Amino acid sequence: MRYVETVPTALAGERLDRFVAMVVGCSRAQAAALVADGAVTVGDEVATVRSVKLAEGDAVVIDAAAVGEDTALAADPSVPLDVVYEDADVIVVDKPADLVVHPGAGNDTGTLAQGLLARYPEVASVGQPDRPGIVHRLDRGTSGLLVVARSPAAYEGLVEALSTHAVEREYATLVWGHPEATSGLVDAPIGRSAREPTRMAVSNRGREARTRYEVVRTFDEPAPVALLTCRLETGRTHQIRVHLQAIGHPVVGDSRYDGWREAIPLPRPFLHAARLAFAHPVTGEPLAFTAPLTSDLEAVLATLS
Repeated sequence: MRYVETVPTALAGERLDRFVAMVVGCSRAQAAALVADGAVTVGDEVATVRSVKLAEGDAVVIDAAAVGEDTALAADPSVPLDVVYEDADVIVVDKPADLVVHPGAGNDTGTLAQGLLARYPEVASVGQPDRPGIVHRLDRGTSGLLVVARSPAAYEGLVEALSTHAVEREYATLVWGHPEATSGLVDAPIGRSAREPTRMAVSNRGREARTRYEVVRTFDEPAPVALLTCRLETGRTHQIRVHLQAIGHPVVGDSRYDGWREAIPLPRPFLHAARLAFAHPVTGEPLAFTAPLTSDLEAVLATLS
């Protein structure tokens, strides 16, 4: 169902997610998910910050067809967790490759979220019931650092920090070819591919996306490749993979975005979330974490010269 509403005087200054929840009759978590999925516009622009304050007369359009059900997850103690840091509000984990962050199409069990519920049952009441505590994601094939909210206050603070690009996320990746520039910024909107909806693509209809990269080292054997450091300024689905493919340097091992080749037969994308830094969402203390490359990625580097 599609809602078209004008913000009345009585609700001037209200947060967008609360307004959406009132209009649609859904939970705050569901309202936040609608904003995150690009299903809400304010004026003529897609809303990207759930906590933005509305003004009297703002035109808000909500595509509520995308609203999901508040479905609680079952805990799964068999899911391995490599916890790098924890306190009463925040958990930082080093996610292995091939672990899905939260349930979705074709992945109903054995996810990171269900493992977190088993170890930290209190996160069941944090954020969205179908992805408790989860404030950002890593693709299934991507390894590395991920921050999780353990308290409602931390959830609000981390979502806000991510939406305002106040969280530093740095990735190590190996790409095909040698970029001409030793550093650069890929600034290109990303949206669903019109031809293949399960893929993302650079598209004028997409949402803004910016990725900075720096060449760390280049190699010539067994094929020309380059080790890069990438820093996210936004957090779109498959952002680094799509942006690097768009500039002609797909990620090694990335079969979805033209990166699988026999010269280096890696069965998953060479993409690792190596550094994560942010202000603690409750105390304000600066926190920074690093995670070394996984053994499979180190093994690939050892074959290069």
